[in-house]
Amino acid sequence: QALLVESGGGSVQAGGSLRLSCTASGYFKKIQSMAWFRQAPGKEREGVADITRDGQVTYANSAKGRFTISEDNAKNMLYLEMNALEPEDTAMYYCAATSTIWVPVVLDQSHYNYWGQGTQVTVSP
Repeated sequence: QALLVESGGGSVQAGGSLRLSCTASGYFKKIQSMAWFRQAPGKEREGVADITRDGQVTYANSAKGRFTISEDNAKNMLYLEMNALEPEDTAMYYCAATSTIWVPVVLDQSHYNYWGQGTQVTVSP
């Protein structure tokens, strides 16, 4: 019943930009925060950014200064604006949500109980 669907991925050259979107639908417990994770081939899934229901944001060092996470609480919609993309950003990007209030926020995949199927981002040199 609960569903997260990502969109906006694609292929860009280094230095380009992409805007990812995630929409939640179906039956959820009240979402307390939403996040973006990514996973490249041969690597573990890593957190990118999180935003809580009241607008507090947490960024991984790799994202800070280049990426911006935002949300529309009324629609349970999540966005990730990515600028100055680098080949190292190439990965499958996943939308995640949690119905638990974690204080402080930690970009730990085990804290999120809802996951999308991912959208591919490929950045060429």
